[in-house]
Amino acid sequence: MILWTAFITGLIGSLHCVGMCGPIALALPVGNQPAWKQFTGKAFYHAGRITIYSLLGALLGTFGWGLKLAGIQQGLSIAAGATIILLALAGNHKAEVIFQKPYKWLVGNRLHSLFRNSSISGLYSIGLLNGLLPCGFVYIGLIGSVATQHVTDGALYMAFFGLGTAPLMFAFSIVSHFISLELRTRLNRYIPVATVIIGCLFIVRGLNLGIPYLSPQLDKSGQIVKECCTPQAKHP
Repeated sequence: MILWTAFITGLIGSLHCVGMCGPIALALPVGNQPAWKQFTGKAFYHAGRITIYSLLGALLGTFGWGLKLAGIQQGLSIAAGATIILLALAGNHKAEVIFQKPYKWLVGNRLHSLFRNSSISGLYSIGLLNGLLPCGFVYIGLIGSVATQHVTDGALYMAFFGLGTAPLMFAFSIVSHFISLELRTRLNRYIPVATVIIGCLFIVRGLNLGIPYLSPQLDKSGQIVKECCTPQAKHP
């Protein structure tokens, strides 16, 4: 269930990504190549983004695992959901502004110089650096990866998040002239609503309501409690 939440979060967030990362996708140096090379190059670009997302997810999943070992696990999913809702209500762009200077310091002019390189490695590298671009929706995804409380699950969570962003981003790079600014603006109005719903799903999941997949009952170690039937006593 939680991995599908990651995919849906990425799918919704891709509406935001089109406005923010769309120009990068359109500027990829693949325009003069055969169609199959363009497709391959764009695929490696998105693979680079997903690689970075997965590594960040593994890092944040490890952080969540540390909180679990410290005994801070019961309310972690609830706290993650509440934080996601607060980010949605406050506006993702505020979180993006905070990380703009560190991104410029880390990346500098490297991203611009890579646009002169149309090789597969160059396009993959563009995706890697693009994955570090300050993005409020990526931060929402990373909050979810903390709630997985495991390095592998955190990486998978962000991989599914990245896969969710890919379809619309891929389509936008091919048929961008069909997607008007008015349509994008209209769709963006619904992003905060969808984000709040995702935050609510995390809160429900942390309440241990015993609902399969949605809010499974967890024991103190964080494992799903499996219901079992106690055998009835045999009468002589």
